[in-house]
Amino acid sequence: MRLIEGTATVDDVDQFVERLGSLGDDHGVVVQAFDARYVVDRRHLERAVELADRAFDRGESIARDRAVEILLYAAGRRQINRALAMGVGEGSQPAVVVVHDPTGEGSEAAAADAVSDLLEPGETLGRYDEGLVREFFDVNETELAATSGTLSDLVAERVALLTVER
Repeated sequence: MRLIEGTATVDDVDQFVERLGSLGDDHGVVVQAFDARYVVDRRHLERAVELADRAFDRGESIARDRAVEILLYAAGRRQINRALAMGVGEGSQPAVVVVHDPTGEGSEAAAADAVSDLLEPGETLGRYDEGLVREFFDVNETELAATSGTLSDLVAERVALLTVER
C-alpha cells in the first residue's frame, strides 16, 4: 500500500472519483481518496486496507468494489452514504490517497505517481481535525478518560469493530 498526501482541489467529486478509478484500472490497483482531516494516522488506513482485503478474500465484503470496502472500514461504517463523509468533497482540502495492489500484479508505483499529479504536494497525515474525528467516530470525553489509549487507538477499534457488527 502506498499513501499519497497533498491538497486536492475538486471541482466535481464524481469526476475526481472517476479519474481515480480509471487510474486504478489502468495500473491494476485500487485507489481511494480520503479527506485527511478524518484520518488519524497511517495505521488507520493500513488496518482498513487489511480488513477490506480479508473481507474480499473470504467473500464477506459489504461492497462490490474494493475501494469502497476500504472506505467503509476506514470510516467504521456499513452504510456507504455515511462513510462518504470521510471521502473528498468539492473544493480544496487536505487529502490522503490509498494506492493498493491486493494481487501483487499491478503497478502501485506508477499509479502513485499518476495520483500525485492530481494533488498539490504536502504532508497531511497526522494533521487530522480532532473535533471532527471525535464527532465522526463518536468518541466523547468520558470514553477518552476511561482508557489509557489515544484517539488513534479508539479509531483503530472502530475500524476493527466493523467486522464484528455484521
